[in-house]
Amino acid sequence: GREGWRGESRGSPQQLAERYADLAASHSEALRQREEREWHNARLRQENARLRLENRRLRRENRCLFRQALLGPGPDKPPTDPAGEAEALRTQLKRLQEKHRRALRHLRRCRAAGRPEASGAEDGELDELLLEEEEQSLDK
Repeated sequence: GREGWRGESRGSPQQLAERYADLAASHSEALRQREEREWHNARLRQENARLRLENRRLRRENRCLFRQALLGPGPDKPPTDPAGEAEALRTQLKRLQEKHRRALRHLRRCRAAGRPEASGAEDGELDELLLEEEEQSLDK
């Protein structure tokens, strides 16, 4: 009888040579694929590092821009016109006060009609707002 793989080999020398060649080709292909993966991973790591640096730069830029927006123009920029700024703020205040008055009138109408929009604000809050508005109109 024939022995196992450690003894006499099974198959002819030509079959063994073909099997060996197939194994060698598979091994070479596996090595090539591994090298390709390693090269691709190295490229991805480089790209990742570049993107991290870009992220840091953008975060710094965002913080800088945010600070500038909070602090206003720096010493190298001409000062803004305080009178113009005050006028713009007065105009904005008037617009907001008018919106507030219209909202209170709407709430008052809703309350009088018993509609659910008036229940969005608590009754005590609505009474307080309406009293403030009446006092302000009496002061004027």
